[in-house]
Amino acid sequence: MPRHELHLPPVAAAPAYSSAAAAAAGVRWDLVELYSGPDDPRLATDARDAHQRAERFAAAWRGALRAGPTATELLRALREYEAILEVGQRPGFYASLLAAADSGDPVVLDLEQRTTEEQAELRTLLVFVDLELTALDDDRFAALVADPVLVDYAHFLRTVRRFKSHLLSEDEERVLVRKSVSGPAAFAQLYDELTASLRFRLLVDGAERVLTDGEVMALLHHPDRELRRRALRAFLDEYAAHQLPLTAVTNALVLDHRIDCELREYQDLAAPTHLANELDPATVAVMMDVVERHYPVIRRFLTLKARILGLPRLASADVYAPIDGVAAQVPIAHGRTIILDAFGRFSGAFADLAAAFFDGRWIDAEVRPGKRHGAFCAAWSPRHHPYVLASYAGTSRDVATLAHELGHGLHSTLARRQTLLNYDAPLVLAETASVFAEMLVTDHLVALAPDVATRRRLLVETLDEMYGTIFRQHALTRFELALHAARRERRLSADDIGTLWWEAQNRLHGDAVEMDPAYRHGWSYIPHFIHSRFYCYAYAFGELLTLALFQRYRREGAPFVPLYTELLASGGSVEPATLLARVGFDVTQPAFWEAGCAAIAALVDELAALCD
Repeated sequence: MPRHELHLPPVAAAPAYSSAAAAAAGVRWDLVELYSGPDDPRLATDARDAHQRAERFAAAWRGALRAGPTATELLRALREYEAILEVGQRPGFYASLLAAADSGDPVVLDLEQRTTEEQAELRTLLVFVDLELTALDDDRFAALVADPVLVDYAHFLRTVRRFKSHLLSEDEERVLVRKSVSGPAAFAQLYDELTASLRFRLLVDGAERVLTDGEVMALLHHPDRELRRRALRAFLDEYAAHQLPLTAVTNALVLDHRIDCELREYQDLAAPTHLANELDPATVAVMMDVVERHYPVIRRFLTLKARILGLPRLASADVYAPIDGVAAQVPIAHGRTIILDAFGRFSGAFADLAAAFFDGRWIDAEVRPGKRHGAFCAAWSPRHHPYVLASYAGTSRDVATLAHELGHGLHSTLARRQTLLNYDAPLVLAETASVFAEMLVTDHLVALAPDVATRRRLLVETLDEMYGTIFRQHALTRFELALHAARRERRLSADDIGTLWWEAQNRLHGDAVEMDPAYRHGWSYIPHFIHSRFYCYAYAFGELLTLALFQRYRREGAPFVPLYTELLASGGSVEPATLLARVGFDVTQPAFWEAGCAAIAALVDELAALCD
C-alpha cells in the first residue's frame, strides 16, 4: 500500500452548511459485483434456485437430522444448508443495500419487499433444521460436537442448542416466519421509509435551507451555539411532528417482542439478546452496574467541557460542540489518509485491507436526500467482501464513524476463513472491532498533536466519543428496558415514552446538562429500538473491552498484533467468554469493568489538569 504523509485534521472556520453535502460528494458504492441493477434477471434466478434447492434439501433431510446422522452425514447436510443460504440471501442483501442508499426509489422498495417475502418463504422451508438439531438426545449431540469431522461446526451446533427450550413446533415456527413479513418487518420498513423521507427546514447563512438528517446532525458539531440550538430544535421538532406513526410503530414492535418472548417462554425480555450474544445475563448485569456507578465520572467531564466553553453548564445542543470555536472540516480524501495511516501504525495488513474498501468502491459516504440515516457495515457471506454506508459530512466525528465502520469491515474480512454458519461474531465482539479501529485513529492523532491546545481538543473529542459509546448507550439500554416493562401494562402514548426517555437521560446527566424540552422526542430517532432489541449495551461492552485490549497493545506493542488479528479472524466460531479468556480477560468479574472505567476517569483527570 502506498504510504501517506501524516497530517492532523485541518482546523479552520467552517461554513455553516455548504461543506456537509460536499465532504464526500460522489463517494458511492458500486454493487455491480452482486447484481447489475434492480432489473437483473439473476435476482429472480437466484431466489428460484435457492427455493428449489431448499425443497430438495427438506425432502432429503427432514426427519434424518432428528434421527441422529453420522458426523460425516451431518457435515454434508450443513455444507448443503450453507450453500442454500448463500444463494438465497444474496438477493435480499443486495436489495437492502439499494434501499439504504435510496429509500425514495419505488423500484428499489418493490425489490426490497419482494426479496423480504422470498427470504421468508425460504426460511419456512428450512426452519426444521434448528428444530431437529436441538431434538437430538444429549449423548448423540455430545458425540457429534466432539467428532473431529465437525470441528468447523461445533460452535454453531452448540449455539443452536442454547435455544432448545425456546423453540416452538415446526408448524408454529413456519407461521411466525410467514407472518413476520406483514408484522414486525412491515413496521420496521415503515419506520425506515418514514424517517428517510424527513426533511429539516433551517435558517442557515441567512437563507432557509431544507436539509437531510445527515446535514442537520453535522451542525450539532458547529462552533456557532445558536446554530446548534436551532439545528437540534429543527431536528427534534420534525420528529415530534410524526409522533403518531412513530409511537404506533414502537408500541407494535415492543408488543410483538413481548408476545414472542411469552410464546417462547423467556422469563426476561432481554434474554433472547443475551443468548444471541452468547453471554450469561449475570455478566451483562455486572457490566451495566459498574458503568452506572461511574456516571459521576462522565458528568465531571461534561462539567469540565462547559467550563472550557465558558458556559455555566452544557445545554443539549452543546454536548458535541467543538471546544476551540472552530470546526474541523475533513474532506473524505483527508479522512481516508488519517484512517489508513492510523491503521498502518498498528499493522500494514490492516491498512491494506481498509484501503481496499476505498479503492474497490465498497463505501457509500455521500450525504444526499433519500439515504437512510445512520451508518453500518454489511456483510452476508465469507465468500464476498463487506460494504460500508455512512453519511460523511466532514466533521471529525465523521472520520471516527468511518473508522468505526471500517473496523467492522476488517473484522468481517479477517473472518472470511470461517464457514457461513460461523462467520458473524456476536454483537459484543463486533463492536469491539469497530471501537478498536476508532481508538487507533484517536491514538494516532494524539501522537501527532503539536501543542497542548491540540492535545486538549483531541482529549475532549476522545471523551465525547466515550460518553456517546459507553454512557449514552448504557442510558439507551436502561430506557429500552423501562420501555418494554411499561408496555407490559398498557399501550404507551408519545408522552409516556418521552417521560421514560427523559428519566433515563436525566439519570445519566444529572445537573451537568440542561436538557432541551424538545429532547423528550429523542427516543424516536434511534433505529436500534426498531430493528434490534437491546442492541445498545453491546456498544458499552465493546468499548470497555476495547479499552482493556488497547492498554495491552500499548504495553506489548507489535507482539499484540497477531493475537488481536487472530481474535478478529475467529469470527463467530468461539463464544466471547472463551475467546477473551485466551487473552487473559475475565469479563464475568466487576474488576475487569472497573479497570475500564478507571481508565476513563484518568482521562478526565488529565483534561482537568490541562484546564488549570
